[in-house]
Amino acid sequence: MNYKWNWGILFEVSPEGKGTYLEMLLSGLMWTLTTAFFAWMIALLLGVTIGVLRTLPSRTGRLVGNAYVEIFRNIPLLVQLFLWYFVVPELVPERFGDWLKQLPNAAFYNGVLGVGLFMSARVAEQVRTGIESLPVGQRMASTALGMTTAQTYRYVLMPMVVRIIFPPLTSELLNTIKNTSVALTIGLMELTARARSMQEFSFQVFEAFTVATLLYLFTNMIVTMLMRRLEKSIAVPGYLGTSANVVVH
Repeated sequence: MNYKWNWGILFEVSPEGKGTYLEMLLSGLMWTLTTAFFAWMIALLLGVTIGVLRTLPSRTGRLVGNAYVEIFRNIPLLVQLFLWYFVVPELVPERFGDWLKQLPNAAFYNGVLGVGLFMSARVAEQVRTGIESLPVGQRMASTALGMTTAQTYRYVLMPMVVRIIFPPLTSELLNTIKNTSVALTIGLMELTARARSMQEFSFQVFEAFTVATLLYLFTNMIVTMLMRRLEKSIAVPGYLGTSANVVVH
């Protein structure tokens, strides 16, 4: 193989006319982080809600929560993105569908929604596992004290659950960052899409994807480091940090 390495390509002006190839990749990284941030907010809000719903005494609530998780967890993320981006605008009323198609940065909004909903099902499973790992006596003691179901979850169960499931939530956050790369299929110019664009313009495939890989690695290492520090500060004594349902006796 007579591949000619050329790291200087990173500092050459990109065909987009807006800075160098390196700046183009950094712009893609910003889109990756922005998409991951908003998708993670959706994943947390919906995931906690659905996770709690799956552990309520209400049979209807459990059925709804279980159905949500099974649907969004078992349909591949790529398929979900295609559904939100290409199919949904054709199913809604025509005027609303046309608005969706003409929406500026539609790929970004659909990417956030698709990744967020997909990851929310995974977060919901972590929340359910965390709640069910707690001793039944905590719920019974709350009932004996006259607390309502809402008060039991708010003041007794969830403060413990959030700290117990923090390690697996860190993994889900990292997965959210990595899953944003799938959004390139609907036109979102995140980091992987920018690397492919650089490859097509310059034919320097190894330089493009080496830098993209390092940027992903650097970003995830920073996130992991910050999350581990936060994990140590909120850790619950007596629970292993690597599992939400293993108790140290």
